[in-house]
Amino acid sequence: MHSSAPTAPARRPSPLRAAALTGTLIAGLWVQEVTDLVVFGGDLDQYGIVPREPETLGHILSAPFLHAGFAHLLGNTVPLAVLAFMSALRGTARFLAALALIVVVGGALVWLLGRGNSIHLGASELVFGLLAYLLGVGWWERTLGAVLVAASAFVLYGGLLWGVLPSNPAVSWEAHLFGFVAGLLAAALLHGRRPPRADQRSWIPPR
Repeated sequence: MHSSAPTAPARRPSPLRAAALTGTLIAGLWVQEVTDLVVFGGDLDQYGIVPREPETLGHILSAPFLHAGFAHLLGNTVPLAVLAFMSALRGTARFLAALALIVVVGGALVWLLGRGNSIHLGASELVFGLLAYLLGVGWWERTLGAVLVAASAFVLYGGLLWGVLPSNPAVSWEAHLFGFVAGLLAAALLHGRRPPRADQRSWIPPR
C-alpha cells in the first residue's frame, strides 16, 4: 500500500515580525541620512555606485541605503515600507535573502551597465526589487494568498513601472530596472513553482 509522508503545517505569517523588520529597515535609512547630513555634510554619498569604476564595486552594498537629501529619502520611504512589510510576511529568512539578492545582483548590474560618470544611489532599487519580488511570488506560487498580495502590490505601485524607462537624466532608471530584474530573480530562486498537491499527482498503483 502506498502512503505519503505527512507534511508539516504551513507556518502562519507574523505581522508583528514583519512590522519589526520593516521598521528597522526604515529607521536605519533615516538614521543614516540624518547622520550623513548633520555629521558628514553629505559626504557619504560618495559611496554610491559609479559604473565601471573599480573602486566603487564594493559600493553596491551601500548605494541602496544612501540618499541625496531628505526629499529623496522621503519619496522612497512610504513605498519601501509598504512593499517591505508585504514581502516580510512571506517569512523573515526569505525576506532577508530577497533583499540581499536585490542589493547584490541589482547593484552589480548597475555597476556593469549603468551610465558612467554619474553616482547611482537610493532605496528605489529596493522599491522596484521588492515590487518585482511580490509579483514574481504570485506568478511562481500561484496560491490565492500570493496572487492577492501580488495584485495588491500592482494596484498600489504598478504605476512605478514606468520608472524602468529612461526619462529624467537625474533619476537612476538603471537602478529601477536592474532592481526589478533582481527582484524577479529572487522570487524564482526563493519560491519556484510549488509541487502539485497530493490530489493533483497522478495515481501510483500499490505494489
